[in-house]
Amino acid sequence: MSSPLSLVFLFSISSILYESSCSAVVNPAKVEQISWKPRAFVYRGFLTDDECNHLISLAKSELKRSAVADDVSGQSKLSEVRTSSGTFINKAKDPIVAGIEDKIATWTFLPKENGEAIQVLRYEPGQKYDPHYDYFVDKVNIAEGGHRMATVLMYLTDVIKGGETAFPSAEESPHHRTSALDDDLSECARKGIAVKPRKGDALLFFSLHPCAIPDTSSLHGGCPVIEGEKWSATKWIHVDSFDTILDIGGSCTDENESCERWAAVGECTRNPEYMVGTSDLPGYCRKSCKLC
Repeated sequence: MSSPLSLVFLFSISSILYESSCSAVVNPAKVEQISWKPRAFVYRGFLTDDECNHLISLAKSELKRSAVADDVSGQSKLSEVRTSSGTFINKAKDPIVAGIEDKIATWTFLPKENGEAIQVLRYEPGQKYDPHYDYFVDKVNIAEGGHRMATVLMYLTDVIKGGETAFPSAEESPHHRTSALDDDLSECARKGIAVKPRKGDALLFFSLHPCAIPDTSSLHGGCPVIEGEKWSATKWIHVDSFDTILDIGGSCTDENESCERWAAVGECTRNPEYMVGTSDLPGYCRKSCKLC
C-alpha cells in the first residue's frame, strides 16, 4: 500500500493541470525529476519575473547576515558555513506573496500551514552555504512542527557563474543527465547532481523518506557564487502545522533589547515559544516578530 508521502509525488508529477480554490495553477509538464535519492524535482518557470522582482524588493532593505541552527541547542548562530545575507517575509504579507504560497501548496500538495515564512537570500561573489541537511537533529526545532520534510527553493535571478544547488550524495535520475565536464558548472557542482540557478525556476526536494525517516542523501549546499549575484527564496515545509505561533493573545511589545537582532536572524520562527509565546504565555519579542 502506498504511503501518503508517496502519493504526493505521484500527484505532483501527474500530467494534468490542477486548480485550487485560490486559483493557483501549476503545470506538471514543466516539472523535471532530477533525482530519486533524494526525491528532487525542478519546475521551470515556477515564478514570473514580476514575482521574483517583488520578493527581492521586499527583502532588499531588511537583509541581515544569515545564521544556522546549533545542533545541540537549536538556537541560531552565525557561522562561516553560511555566508549569505537574508530575511524572512511574513506569510501572506501581500497578495503577491499569498499567491506564491498558494502556488507552492498546489504544486507540493502540502498544507500551507505546515510551511515557514519565505526566507529570501542574497549571495554575493564568494558567498556560499556548505553542504547540510534541512531536517533537524536538535529537539528544540523538532518540537515546532516536526522535521522539515520538504524544501522549495525558488531562484529569483540568473547567476553568471557558480551558485548552483549541489547534492553531493545524490543519485541522478535516468531521465536527467548532468555532465561532470559541463563548462557551465563550477567545480563545486560536479559531484552528485546540481541545479543551476535560473530566474523563475524552483527546486523541490524532500529531506525525509516516505516512512518519515531522515534521508541522508538529501545533503545539499549552495556553491560559491563566482560571477554575478544570486537571489533565492526558500519555503521550508514541516511534517505538522507550523502556524501554532500565530494568533496568540498578549501585549505586542519587546521585553529584551536584543529582540530586533534575534528576529533579523530568524528566531521568530526558530524559537517561537520564547520570541512569540504560546496560548498560555506571551513571548518576549512580539513587536520585533511583527505581531502588531
